[in-house]
Amino acid sequence: MAEQNNNQQQDVNQLLKVRYDKLHELQENGKDPFVITKYDVTNHSTDVKEHFEEMEGKEVSLAGRMMFKRVMGKASFCNIQDLKGRIQIYVARDSIGEESYADFKKYDVGDILGVKGIVFKTKTGEISIHAAEVTLLSKSLQILPEKFHGLTDTDTRYRQRYVDLIMNEDVKDTFVKRSKVISTIRRYLDGQGFMEVETPMLVSNAGGAAARPFETHFNALDEDLKLRISLELYLKRLIVGGMERVYEIGRVFRNEGLDTRHNPEFTLMELYQAYTDYHGMMDLTENLYRYVAKEVTGSEMLTYGEHTMDLSKPFERITMVDAVKKYAGVDFNEVKDTAEAKKLADEHHIEYEERHEKGDILNLFFEEYVEEHLIQPTFVMDHPIEISPLTKKKPENPDYVERFEFFMNGWEMANAYSELNDPIDQRARFAVQEEAFAAGDEEANHTDEDFLNALSIGMPPTGGIGFGIDRMVMMMTNSPAIRDVLLFPTMKSLDGGSKENKASKSDSTENCDQIATVEEKIDFSNVKIEPLFEETVDFDTFSKSDFRAVKVKECVAVPKSKKLLQFTLDDGTGVDRTILSGIHAYYEPEELVGKTLIAITNLPPRAMMGIESCGMLLSAVNNLKDSEDEELHLLMVDNHIPAGAKLY
Repeated sequence: MAEQNNNQQQDVNQLLKVRYDKLHELQENGKDPFVITKYDVTNHSTDVKEHFEEMEGKEVSLAGRMMFKRVMGKASFCNIQDLKGRIQIYVARDSIGEESYADFKKYDVGDILGVKGIVFKTKTGEISIHAAEVTLLSKSLQILPEKFHGLTDTDTRYRQRYVDLIMNEDVKDTFVKRSKVISTIRRYLDGQGFMEVETPMLVSNAGGAAARPFETHFNALDEDLKLRISLELYLKRLIVGGMERVYEIGRVFRNEGLDTRHNPEFTLMELYQAYTDYHGMMDLTENLYRYVAKEVTGSEMLTYGEHTMDLSKPFERITMVDAVKKYAGVDFNEVKDTAEAKKLADEHHIEYEERHEKGDILNLFFEEYVEEHLIQPTFVMDHPIEISPLTKKKPENPDYVERFEFFMNGWEMANAYSELNDPIDQRARFAVQEEAFAAGDEEANHTDEDFLNALSIGMPPTGGIGFGIDRMVMMMTNSPAIRDVLLFPTMKSLDGGSKENKASKSDSTENCDQIATVEEKIDFSNVKIEPLFEETVDFDTFSKSDFRAVKVKECVAVPKSKKLLQFTLDDGTGVDRTILSGIHAYYEPEELVGKTLIAITNLPPRAMMGIESCGMLLSAVNNLKDSEDEELHLLMVDNHIPAGAKLY
């Protein structure tokens, strides 16, 4: 194995050296491609194909990356890939000249070319360009992934998105659609009289959501600042200032775990409209989603995994109490107080914290019993006041507030309020949040005196809503994970960020500045699926995720929890990792110490695995704390496999 890998490395190094030699030869002959500063492009590939009848026989100028080349003596073919697609180029020696043709034959797949020529159709019927001039615009000094296997390793795809975009056409299409989603939202809101604004990202008080912020230090003022977790409080200040309809689409940052639907920085859209309430926000949301779906996908029917969501019908509207009654059979209208709510939670094996009140318990029931059923577009209304510190109370029942969450596919897609504009009530809510923070809730809000001052000046009745743009794009593009719709998702640094980039420091020949490495492939054929999962895991599908071997150094039960185990893991980086997993009902801690398990870094959607009824495999999702981007699942492997090894 070692000898084979060494031979592969030598082969790769030699191929790279050849490319550098070609570049140096071009430079010595006065043909350095990197001195070219521009190239006039008249058309893209699809322009030519879609309007062939009009363009046949006309001269066009295209530019793109050469993805294929076949040399056949005095004439050759290649494919050029640009933003919109690919097109075939016919390159004949007699048309471009003997010297240019000799240069062309030395060009490599991956090189960027400019082509001028005549549009025509080959004898086999393929629309092509008969080149009159071929210009090397940039020399590729690296080797693209092999044609038939492409770039499939998800870790590499996310880290090297530029290669992913080159090799996988569907990936490029996803990000074209993402751009269209955002521009369509802007177009719709602008048409409704909303004004787009920008508010600070660096703030002294990160409020407006239940989340732990990132912290930084501003040297010039010698002050600690935070990255915003929400857009809310500044946008409301603008409503106070008389801007009656405002919205912002921007990045927010939350210092929490990663999974298929969460990234620490993500795109949020929030809007606020004076003189309306949460019912007005429901109407706006329903109309906006229909409009975006029709513009981006061409249909009001959205398919995600095995589900089809119908946006053409009126969206269901149901209170949280009625939803829990419908799916859990528990009527919280009949629950008198917190003590009775906790007793119900104990009977239903729902974990809660000592500080939790009746409203918190209701929300825990909702999360446990209801969310997974909300596949079709649904507005869940009237949340308990305990979980809604910035929302107006319902006049007829002050234990609840005028709030809704919008669900599709079992996901929360948006969150909206009839905004609280009573500064006295708001100060009291902040005080409750401060108490929660003191009791250990790191995601609680802090009192914002300037915001309270703004409310004291007077804010009109206002409806507000926040949309997760990334989840909307996932839905519109049928993408299984949030990283598939983020161009550059957050990733753990290679070698934990503590070691030098070995690639940049590699020993190289005098002609090669960078050497590609070949990872050793380890045989995982003896992976044993634990009995717990044997009949519930479609392993062929599941194995398309990224797997990494981890060794359990320590494992202990989490105090006051019936489900959670806390693991200390060796993942091969040299730095111990801590992760929680809700599997205590199936394993005792001592059973797992010393075992080699599998951590999964890119979990597919549940529907792909056929495990709707098996929550245990996904139980870690909502319990991750310091786990970065990995999730622990009990797939045992031979203990001789080193920690950090990847499954291929």
